[in-house]
Amino acid sequence: MARAIWSGAINFGLVSVPVKLFTAVKPKDIAFHQVDEKTGARIRYKRVSEKTGREVPYEKIAKGYEIGDDKYVVIEPKELEKLTPEATHTIDIEDFVELEQIDPIYYEHTYFLAPDTGGDKAYSLLLKAMKDSDKVAIGRVVIRTKEYLAAIRPYERALALETMYFPDEIVSVDELRGLPKQQRLADREMKMAKQLIDSLATDFDPGKYHDEYRKRVEGLIKKKAKGQTITIHEEAKETPKVVDLIEGAQAWSVEEGYGREEDAIAELLPGPQAQASIYAFHLVEQRAKRQPGRPPVEPHKVEKIGIVGAGLMARQIATLFLRRLEVPIVLRDVSRDTVDEA
Repeated sequence: MARAIWSGAINFGLVSVPVKLFTAVKPKDIAFHQVDEKTGARIRYKRVSEKTGREVPYEKIAKGYEIGDDKYVVIEPKELEKLTPEATHTIDIEDFVELEQIDPIYYEHTYFLAPDTGGDKAYSLLLKAMKDSDKVAIGRVVIRTKEYLAAIRPYERALALETMYFPDEIVSVDELRGLPKQQRLADREMKMAKQLIDSLATDFDPGKYHDEYRKRVEGLIKKKAKGQTITIHEEAKETPKVVDLIEGAQAWSVEEGYGREEDAIAELLPGPQAQASIYAFHLVEQRAKRQPGRPPVEPHKVEKIGIVGAGLMARQIATLFLRRLEVPIVLRDVSRDTVDEA
């Protein structure tokens, strides 16, 4: 049974809803301790002064804010206590907004709110009203010694509280290097990209995604705990043949048209995938042309195909589509002359 980590009330106007706060997520990252390789004994760290090399007891440690190389402003705990926000045990609602207006980048951590003693009816009323109005509450709350901006929203049969970053904590995209400038994209390119997105579109089902790496690590731990010998086999990676994208043409030679191949591809993969499959077909066709005497290979029968010298959009489209066909892909970055498996 989950234990409440905070209790208080949601306040807005003259309404007060008593609530308890519970953690909503349980990260399952596997934590390792550092141990002595020979004895297996746990490694411990000590708080040591850089100046004297001696261990400093916890009660003698102050907080220092670095203002320059090895220059610190020392802040005493009592000085910070005077600035700590008052623990009012209330969530003070300031606004109700549309959920779509909040970009997920602002969300920091998720909690659940449940009604406290005597708060069932008021809690149910607030939950139903927020669902019907499709609104999210924005307010402030003090948890432990920190004040948070928070969003309260309906989640199934409960209210969820999201602590949020303040605007000045969000990195502006203007600070990012290497973002492309406005590109001139052909209508055919946009149509192809949208069709490909449509072909992969589905309802979100979180149950289909699993942490495969964690499962493998847990399996390794269990086997070693039982004393089993673990042998790691490294499989030799095959170096696939890398072919050119429609030799001598620019990245998006789809615009040139393909005659009867279009009809063949449309029958092979009807629907929104048909146009994108034409592109994959010609990748396959190029592979076949390099092997005289062999007929063209259907996309779903390709064992592995390489993509070289393509523009970014062409590489992305081909990668997504061939991955849909479960075709192993190799992309070569000609500027670095490296090969990456996708």
